[in-house]
Parts: sequence; structure tokens; C-alpha cells
Amino acid sequence: MTVMGDSGKRPRRFSTHLVLVMILIMLPVIGLISAMDYRQVEGALITEENLLREQTKKNVVESIRLVDAGLKLFDSTLDGRMQEGFDPVFAEYERVGRDPGEMDLSRVKEDLGGEMDVYIINASGVIEYTTYPPDLGLDFRGIPYFYERITEIRLGDTFVADRIMAEPASGRLRKYAYMPSPDHRCLFELGLVCSAAGIDRFDPQYQTLREDLMRLNPALEGIRIFDCYGRLINATESESSTDPAAINSVARAVFEEKRDRTITDPAAGRFTRYILVDLSAPDYPSDTSRVVELTYSTAPLDARLAEMRLSHALLAVFAGLIACCIAFPVSRQVTRPIREIVDDVNQIARGDLDHQIRVSTGTEFTLLSESIGTMIDSLKGNIRRLRESEETTRQYSTRLEDQVRERTADIEESSRTAALFLDIMVHDINNANTIAIGYIRFLADALEGERQEMAQKMLSQLEQSSEIIGCVATLREARECGAALAQVDLDRVIRAQVANHPVIRIRYEGRPVAVLADDLLSEVFANLIGNATKFGGQDVEIAIRVEEDEGEALISVEDTGPGIADAVKSELFRRFRRGEGPLAGAGLGLYICRMLIERYGGRIRADDRVGGRPECGAAIRFTLRKAG
Repeated sequence: MTVMGDSGKRPRRFSTHLVLVMILIMLPVIGLISAMDYRQVEGALITEENLLREQTKKNVVESIRLVDAGLKLFDSTLDGRMQEGFDPVFAEYERVGRDPGEMDLSRVKEDLGGEMDVYIINASGVIEYTTYPPDLGLDFRGIPYFYERITEIRLGDTFVADRIMAEPASGRLRKYAYMPSPDHRCLFELGLVCSAAGIDRFDPQYQTLREDLMRLNPALEGIRIFDCYGRLINATESESSTDPAAINSVARAVFEEKRDRTITDPAAGRFTRYILVDLSAPDYPSDTSRVVELTYSTAPLDARLAEMRLSHALLAVFAGLIACCIAFPVSRQVTRPIREIVDDVNQIARGDLDHQIRVSTGTEFTLLSESIGTMIDSLKGNIRRLRESEETTRQYSTRLEDQVRERTADIEESSRTAALFLDIMVHDINNANTIAIGYIRFLADALEGERQEMAQKMLSQLEQSSEIIGCVATLREARECGAALAQVDLDRVIRAQVANHPVIRIRYEGRPVAVLADDLLSEVFANLIGNATKFGGQDVEIAIRVEEDEGEALISVEDTGPGIADAVKSELFRRFRRGEGPLAGAGLGLYICRMLIERYGGRIRADDRVGGRPECGAAIRFTLRKAG
């Protein structure tokens, strides 16, 4: 099923090409399917991970809210005791004439059993007097929402119990309550320190919540819960202890902005989500909202994605190998009929035109076999007709060769006869014209008046006839000369032609320039100078300039004669194209110039000596290739 190509190289079998095509089609398809499936699985894993994170967030929020609801029930059991505690405070306030600075707060604390601290908050929101020195001077204006709430309480007339909160200084749990002074000048606050037994009862425990969530979400590395001040709640032994000075600035910012935040750390392969659990209630001055810090590791998801990539790659490789194994037998089965047809065609190509093409299964191969059989039958008929035609062509060719030899001999004889006549015309007739011109010049000088004028006209016609004969001789020499172009000194040719016209004012200043031409180059300058003299008269001024450019020389022959009309310039160099006026010649001079210049590889054109003013004289410009 293979043949040697024109280059001698053995081409690939069609079955090989078919296998390659099948592999090139199946491998990208397998790769595309594998990539699309991986993208789908990747999206599903990422979606599953995001759902798990959202579920973790919901569980955290619901659990904290549930714990807070339980704590709120315990808080309310202390409200009655806190309200009774304000009676000694009001009695002391009235005793000192409502002057907070004169109140004996230590005695009031003793009257309250020493379990409650007394705070007096002035109208500016600052703790001005207290039995708890660490909080003295605490300015609540730094907590705008709390300052607005205690101002509202100060201006009212009701008792307001607060939630159990961690105090700002030490972080100990306290139950707070507030009552305005009768004159609304200040706000009284009581802070009940929770006992050791009360701490276990009122302190929200989140350890179980942490353990449950980290067990349900393997990607969750850690959970930390912060209060409204950004302080850590329920620190474990592996975490830092509860330090009031240890403030998490991110948690504090989340609380103040009331907006969740996510911080990523790609280098460490983790990210942290800060979630605000809003527990604020209009009945309580303090905000017990929590900020939950969930630290996730991307390692589990990355490991699962890497495992999926590896499994998809291995599956794609395995599928590719199976595709390659399938491609070989399929290609051989598909190309078997073609191999049989190729073998039959090769047998026929070796000359056995009677060999039959085996008919293969399949409509297309059957049609191909029948078409090849039809082609062979047609080929037999064509060969028979070709042989008959070859014999006819051979006989005709023999007769044609004889006729060509006869015609060639006749043409050569005619050419020799024409050359003889042309030699006679150029030599003998030109000699006769030369003698006649001499006699007529002598006669013209001897005659006068009308007879002298007639002699001058006769002399002019003879000179024109001699000029035509000279042009014909030049044309014959140019056409018969088959010599290659050679190096010619342009400066020498121009100076020789200037010397041949001593009575004409010709301006030329040049230097040696070597161009590619032959001995007929002088005819170009002879014709151009002759035309300028003929049309411009004896008073004409001629200027010849040579300019050199890269690889060529530009020659200009300018005169001060009557010039050339624009309508004539494009047709001036055609054969037998005569100029205008009584001095126009036979129309061969400029044609010879164009023929010679083009033979030398140059270009020629007619122009004005002064651009745009034909009446100021003509200019013939042409180019020649420089030699070397």
C-alpha cells in the first residue's frame, strides 16, 4: 500500500496515517473529557467545602445564641437582689445632702455584705467615685452605644439590670445594675462579683462547642470566641490565659463595624473568618455579642484536589493507551480493502491490463473497484487510439520536416537577396546621393533667385534621403549585432560627437564614466545633437549633462530650440512617428535612440528644458547602467 515517491523517500502507509489521525482525535477528546470531569468534581468539592463552612458558621451562631439564652435566665435570678441593693445607696446619698463626693461608699459596701462594689457615674459618663479602684476614672464615652444607653437611664426613673459581664480591668464576671439619682445628676451602679460557684453557673462554656465543630469539620483548625472588647473567652491551656490587656484588634474592629471579615494567608495554607454573633438586646445596656474566630486549613481540600488530579491523569493515560490499542486493529480492518485494490492496481501498472480488480465489501469500495475497472477499459481504448495516432503523427512529422527544410532554404535565399538589395541601397545609392548633393551644392552656389531656391529644396530632399539610408544602415547593424555589452567610456563618446559639430555651440563638462553599451552608443548622441540642430537652427545652444546615481548614469541633452509639445512627447519615440513642422524627418532617429537605450538596459523620455515651459526648449533624458 506504499509506493516510492518522487524524492525517493518511502512515504508512510495509509494505515499509519489513519492510526495517527485516530490517536490525534481520541487523545484530545479523552483529555478534554477528563479535564471537564475534573473541573466538575473540583467545583463540587469546593461547593461542598463552602457549604460545610456555612453550616459551621450557622452551628456556631445558633450554639452561642442558645448558650446566651440560658445565661439570660440565670442573670434574671439576681435582678431582685440587685434592686434591693440600691436602698443603702440612696439612703447615704440623702444623708450627705445629695453630694456624691461626701458619700461613704466603703460603709455602703459593708452594708451590702461586701459582695457588691458601688460606682457613681457623672453626667459626662465617667466613673467619678467607686469602691473598686481599678475602674476609677473609666470613661464610657469611648463606648458610644453604652454611653448613650446609661445617659438614657440617668435621665429616667427606673431600675435597669444588666447582664453578667467581664469587668474591663480584671476580666472577672460581675452582675451590673443601674439606678439614676433622684436629681438625675449622676447614675448609681452596683457590681456584684460572682462567687466561685457562680462563675461555673454564669460563665458561658464553649469547650464542648469547639470540640463538636472541629470533629464535624476536618478543615477547621481552631475556634476562638471574643467579647465586645476583643478579649478571649474561655481560654484553654493551649491558648493564652484570659488577660484583659490582650485585645484582638481584628475581633474588636468586627464588633465595632458590625461586619464579618476574612483574612487569608496563602503562604501558610489557611484563612481565618471573623463572625459577629449579634446578642444585643434593647433591655440591657451592655452588649453581650460575641466575635467568633474560625481558622480553616486549605490542606485537606488541596489534598483531595491533588488526589483527584492524579486519578484523572492516570485515567486519561489509561484511556489513551486503550485508544491506541484499539486504533491499530481498527485501522488495519478499515484499510484492508484499500490494500487489496492497491495491489491489483500495481499489478495492472506493471502491464497486466487484463488483471481483474477484486470487489471488496462495502458500497464505497465496490464503486471504487468498478470505477477503476471502467478506467482501465478506457485506458485500453486510449492506448489503442494513441498508437494509431502516433503512426499518423510520425508520418505527418516526416512530411512537415521536409517542408520546413524547403521553407527554411527559401527564407535564407530571400534573406540573402534582401541583404544584397539593402547593401546596394546603402552603398551605391548613398554614393550616388553624395555625388548629387555635391553637384547641387555647387549649382546652388552658382544660381540666384528662384533657381537657387529650387536647388536648395532639391538639396534638402537629397540630404533627407541620405539620412534615411543612414538610419536604415544603423537599424540593420543594431539588429544583426549580437555581441554582448561591454564597458564604454561615456565621456570619450560624448566628446567625440561634440568634436564632430564644431560650428554648433555645445556645452559639456564631464569626467570619465564607464557604462555598459557598444559602438552604436555614439549614434544616440549623433541623432540627438542632429535633431537639436535641425529644429533649433545654427543659433541653437545645446547642453549635455551627466549625473551619477547608484548603479546608473542619467544623461540629459538640452537645447534652446522651439521645444516639444506635451501632446507629442508620449508618442515621440515610436517608429515612423514624425515631429511637427516643416523640418520633421522620417521618424526613425528617435526610434533608433529608444531601441539602443532599451537594449543597453536604460530608459529614455522627452522633457522640457525648463519645467512646465515647453517653449523654452526641449530636453531628452535617458539612463545607462554603470559598468563594474
